[in-house]
Amino acid sequence: MDRAPALPRPALPGHTRAARARSGRTGFWAAIAATALSLTFAGAGPASAADVNNAKNAGFESALTNWTCSAGSGTTVSSPVHGGAAALKATPAGQDYAQCSQTVAVKANSTYTLSAWVQGSYTYLGVTGTGTTDVSTWTPNTSWTQLSTTFTTGASTTSVTVWTHGWYGQPAYYADDFSVYGPDGGGGGDPAPTVPAAPGGLAVSGTTSSSVSLAWNTVSGATGYNVYRDGTKVTAVTGTSATVAGLTASTSYSFQVTATNAAGESAKSTAVTGTTAATGGGGGGGGTVPKHAVTGYWQNFNNGATVQKISGVPDQYDIIAVAFADATTTPGAVAFNLDSAGLGGYSVDQFKADIKAKQAAGKKVIVSIGGQNGTISVSDSASAANFANSVYSLMQTYGFDGVDIDLENGLNATYMTQALRSLSAKAGASLVITMAPQTIDMQSTSNSYFQTALNIKDILTVVNMQYYNSGSMLGCDGKVYSQGSVDFLTALACIQLQGGLSPSQVGLGLPASTSGAGSGYVSPTVVNNALDCLAKGTNCGSFKPSKTYPDLRGAMTWSTNWDASSGNAWSNAVGPHVHALP
Repeated sequence: MDRAPALPRPALPGHTRAARARSGRTGFWAAIAATALSLTFAGAGPASAADVNNAKNAGFESALTNWTCSAGSGTTVSSPVHGGAAALKATPAGQDYAQCSQTVAVKANSTYTLSAWVQGSYTYLGVTGTGTTDVSTWTPNTSWTQLSTTFTTGASTTSVTVWTHGWYGQPAYYADDFSVYGPDGGGGGDPAPTVPAAPGGLAVSGTTSSSVSLAWNTVSGATGYNVYRDGTKVTAVTGTSATVAGLTASTSYSFQVTATNAAGESAKSTAVTGTTAATGGGGGGGGTVPKHAVTGYWQNFNNGATVQKISGVPDQYDIIAVAFADATTTPGAVAFNLDSAGLGGYSVDQFKADIKAKQAAGKKVIVSIGGQNGTISVSDSASAANFANSVYSLMQTYGFDGVDIDLENGLNATYMTQALRSLSAKAGASLVITMAPQTIDMQSTSNSYFQTALNIKDILTVVNMQYYNSGSMLGCDGKVYSQGSVDFLTALACIQLQGGLSPSQVGLGLPASTSGAGSGYVSPTVVNNALDCLAKGTNCGSFKPSKTYPDLRGAMTWSTNWDASSGNAWSNAVGPHVHALP
């Protein structure tokens, strides 16, 4: 979501650094969706017995020893880490994209596997000086992800430079557990890892009718953990907690956990039994949200759109998302500060009274976290607890009904799930949870945003994906669709509907006017046609879903303010149509 008319930002990998008219994802993602990148993601073949990890201080346990970071951009942190007690944190600034590198001794005419665990909006891994073909790879994943590629040294190559970096204008990235695995280059490296011990302290930390949450103690030397249900592996995580979803109500399951690293997998932990609750689940949370609902973002700032009080938001809006809460100096914690001066003297007392009046009229008012400029990071158990506690405090202070997750710089599925479940435990069944991912965030169930939505399916109200500032994307039929059409809305919504979300948890997010986004505006008629296509099978474009979804939740817009600037044309047209769906 845009807080203000956006400043030009640099283009992303593979593009020139030309200015973009507004913030948000652009057609860059269309290239990802439509073509294969010329970067290597494949791992190497079997290693020989003499192969070693030739990288030194591969886990940053000795600070930045053996590493050099451009412009002083790198440091080491104790959280988040992938393994051990430390990891690299490097922050791009200006024209510097925070490259950290190490020169590694290698053997000539030999093949090596370069790998590292990374997390960040755009994180790269590569090697130069191979004497043959230098290679690189990258990921946009903001949870721990292992990058891996292979290279072969030339006839006279005795050393190479391995490197990692972020990208211009992006937040800090993290890297840990580097490996340059292959024949011993003679330069020395870190000792080979040993198989970790079995995890201790496994316990059930929460249950719903369709999920069981688990937690366990950290294992020294572990870089990940596998979770087993009734003897079968069901998920792998990097932290010390996990939620196993998709379970049957009123059913007991046995769970065990193992610790893993490059040396192998530990023995299984002592088993614990988790029993799902008897009722609930599946349909999501949200208390008395209408079957078909319209969500609108209300701007707590003046960016040229009509300045509104909460009382001025039209009755067509069922869920009002107050944008935005802001990060604090405490990791994961958020705060809300009403912009009284920017909103014409709107007082906190009147703001609270207006929220109560909307609630008395059957509306939900929630606080939105993130937006275009949001930098909230929930990346470990401590920050997850801070997030839940601070959001719940805002709910008590202002009377908010819940929270909207609009983190456009990515999120960590493990710890955001933990945070939202903790918030749910505090707030109860009436909690409203909405999400506003960008189109790239919901292309696959393996994406962190999609994972989070599925992890909290039993307490999730609706996902209103932003079908704008996007460019072209893949639909559920594997075809590429351009934004600005009925087909773009229906074929991309189909991914969520087929990927595990309930139809009641799917909404269509569009700008209220051409001023509300850099690209992707469509007329209310197009929005209504897309709703009809998905819910009733009518008014479709060339794409027609294989079935109808009459329980589709509805639509969302950015913003109620931009809608007001256009005479409320969007809500006057889309609102009654949503409420008349079957």
